[in-house]
Amino acid sequence: MSDSIPATETTSDGKIRCDACPVMCYIKPGASGACDRYANDNGELIRVDPHVVLDRALAHGAAVVPFHRDGSWDGKLIASPETFVTAIGAGTTYPDYKPAPFIVSSEVNGVDMVTVVTEGIFSYCGVKVKIDTDRFLGPEQATVRAAGEAVGHVTTSEYGSQMLSLGGVHHLTGGSKKEGRITCEALLDLCNGKPVELTIDGGSTVVVQAGQAPIVNGVKEERMRVGCGSATIGMFAKQWLGLVDDVVVVDDHITGVLSEHQAGKVLGIPDTGIKIKGRRSTPGRYFQVAEPGTGWGGTNISDPLSILGPFDRKVAWPGLRLYFISTTGEHAAYFELDDELIPREKDMPADLAMLSQRVKDNCEPALSTVLFMAGAGGSLRAGVTENPVRLTNSVKDALTYVTCGGAPVYVYPGGGITIMVDVTKMPENAFGYVPTPALVAPIEFTLRLSDYQELGGHMAEVRPVSSITLDDGRRPVAPHADNPWPLAPNSVKRYFG
Repeated sequence: MSDSIPATETTSDGKIRCDACPVMCYIKPGASGACDRYANDNGELIRVDPHVVLDRALAHGAAVVPFHRDGSWDGKLIASPETFVTAIGAGTTYPDYKPAPFIVSSEVNGVDMVTVVTEGIFSYCGVKVKIDTDRFLGPEQATVRAAGEAVGHVTTSEYGSQMLSLGGVHHLTGGSKKEGRITCEALLDLCNGKPVELTIDGGSTVVVQAGQAPIVNGVKEERMRVGCGSATIGMFAKQWLGLVDDVVVVDDHITGVLSEHQAGKVLGIPDTGIKIKGRRSTPGRYFQVAEPGTGWGGTNISDPLSILGPFDRKVAWPGLRLYFISTTGEHAAYFELDDELIPREKDMPADLAMLSQRVKDNCEPALSTVLFMAGAGGSLRAGVTENPVRLTNSVKDALTYVTCGGAPVYVYPGGGITIMVDVTKMPENAFGYVPTPALVAPIEFTLRLSDYQELGGHMAEVRPVSSITLDDGRRPVAPHADNPWPLAPNSVKRYFG
């Protein structure tokens, strides 16, 4: 367990009033509060979860290390900059006027640095979910539900992926109590890497888990598309040359036709008299050939011939070789025109079967990506400095480097400190909750000690990293292998010129 925390109030029956969040639980002896983060230990309010520090000396990807690594351990963390104190398990600034729980100094390349560490209580937060699939999940703006409650909506799709926007203050606090609770639970599970089943109004059921393949209507996705139908034509046109007379790449967004496409023209492929249902855009590119769905190329079709009209008898010829493929290569079929210019399915030639597999091989594995988004508001900033707007300006001026659990974040332009972070780059179980409802997420601000003083920082609270002992409330873990080291010069270039 972590350090004891002064209780604000104790009742005659031994209960402690916890002031770590607005719920203000009364916690009886031996029990924890509603958030399971704070507990009453013989009259002392303690933090239950271990405080996580990143230890660069550990092998990348290592789990929790033994309490004693060797007999020479002296009770202190290893020397900076090999140690980075994260906010995971550190505690919060609530009720807002308190300094951050840890304000830690260290020396990096001769520069005195300080990292301000706190767990933010975020009512203004949510996640953006990127789901790699061509399959239709639901119409834009459709409501996304968890356990029957509205938790977000479908937003604009991106290249080869469907996008969901979940959470936000309106779902957390603006609806019913149950909606807020279910939204908070779904966000917490998603951010901590657990699977969550979501249903979309007018669409599909999808199981999402960060870093794992999505499961759509009970079917696990294997790959995202290699490109739209037009792009697929461009990538593989030369390889199809001579093997077939025409190729149709079925795609919900842009269906491609080789003989009409500029790639086909450059390669000298003649017109075939093919007719495609849908709205013609530019040569060889068709929109709206079918409705969205879970069939060929993210459409609702199971028979590729359904998107064809009659061939032009003045141009087409018997024996014309016609090849259909979807943008993932999952679906492919080979036809030849009979004497009446009707397509008849034939066995796939070996060369085409090999190229069907090549399209599959060029598709990246399908994954679900969960990006946590939040705004660092006034109360959190007050834990850093008595003049909170100075912290905002310092972040915008790149004088302050922001991380979440040691992971790099993207800071949105514009007002405030709005951040986005890939939850798979953070240590395990980095997120908690309070039943207000709100998520609890780690955030760290690293800057020069001199700049921190100019911000009006809480200088009396600064302590060296060497003062933090490895008792049973600290948990050293290895940093994520793909993350820059938060205290390395290449991570905070502004500090080192």
